[in-house]
Amino acid sequence: MAMKYQILIVGGGNAGISTASKLLLKNKNLNIGIIEPSDKHYYQPAWTLVGGGTFNIADTERKEADFIPKGTTWIRDAVATFQPEKNTVTTREGKVIEYEYLIVCPGIQLNWNKVEGLPETLGKNGVCSNYSFETAPYTFEVLKNLKSGTAIFTAPGTAVKCGGAPQKIMYLAGDYLRKHGLTDQVKVEFVSAGSVIFGIEKYANTLKKVAARYKIGLHFKHDLIKVDGPGHKATFRVTAPDGSVSEETRSFEMLHVTPPQSAPDFIQNSPLANEGGWVDVDKHTLQHNKYPNIFSLGDASGMPNSKTGAAVRKQAPVLVDNLLAVMAGNTPKASYNGYSSCPIVTGYGKLMLAEFDYDNHPTETFPFNQAKERWTMWVLKRYILPWLYWNKILKGTM
Repeated sequence: MAMKYQILIVGGGNAGISTASKLLLKNKNLNIGIIEPSDKHYYQPAWTLVGGGTFNIADTERKEADFIPKGTTWIRDAVATFQPEKNTVTTREGKVIEYEYLIVCPGIQLNWNKVEGLPETLGKNGVCSNYSFETAPYTFEVLKNLKSGTAIFTAPGTAVKCGGAPQKIMYLAGDYLRKHGLTDQVKVEFVSAGSVIFGIEKYANTLKKVAARYKIGLHFKHDLIKVDGPGHKATFRVTAPDGSVSEETRSFEMLHVTPPQSAPDFIQNSPLANEGGWVDVDKHTLQHNKYPNIFSLGDASGMPNSKTGAAVRKQAPVLVDNLLAVMAGNTPKASYNGYSSCPIVTGYGKLMLAEFDYDNHPTETFPFNQAKERWTMWVLKRYILPWLYWNKILKGTM
């Protein structure tokens, strides 16, 4: 016999848990099911600080069960397929679950295998990444042992969660090397598939100065395609200004990789996906463009904004208001403006807080110039935001 829920949420990360909590604060009698396979919940924004040696990896992990909102049902399983015409999903274990309304927020998929040789060498041979709970601590091990040669920090051409993360650890590394008198012995290189250091000029101007301070070489339109760990070589696909494509191999002592990312396969292969493979929703209402009883938020959604936890915090109340409106037979009125925030660590005790909307207009919270590096913003990221996440955001009160 099929299980049935008034509201079914796919994904028990930041987006799923905080949205469920907000819904219950509006109406405690809602019948909500949450499909989430993992028994662990992670505060991923701190993994940059773990890689920089200033945060304990154990403090980023909690039990998922401790954050499933009371009054909801946790389905410890994963979605395999969607049948939106029947208002059902089928899980990996073969369960068919019915819903009246569906919220899709399973997060983003890390495609380590899209870089040849990367899975085999990740976590050894100087190849590290802060994009994994298992490998983030190794980043600092590599950094501490770095005495000469080249440290390469990559960024792929795909969308990624926390678009500033590929650079944050690079600036921490640059500061670490400066503090230990190794700036001239170790060459730091930002080798990115992107075309600019940051998409908003106000913040880009600051980051260019930060890169110059640490003597970081900037190389754009370089997409990592192959890693030879034992040989300490990284190969990039390089796109020239005239559009021609070539390959270039660089040697390294340290290679911090940001893997290519995408919507999860079960989203890409579903009727819910747009041409890019993301959940096809209206970018303002978060309602699906084809199925009006389906909504989406977070990293798997097709909204053209930066994929960050801060974006989820602004999306969740819009989704809740619009879903409840639809449930009441009304038209969705709440609107999401594409807000995202990127706290960019620029050194130990230094941070620039970038905030912006769909149009890449700065939409800043504080009454001062947030393009300036500040110790107070470092304190916000290091101490205040983790506490708010566990104690307020997941509980739907912020």
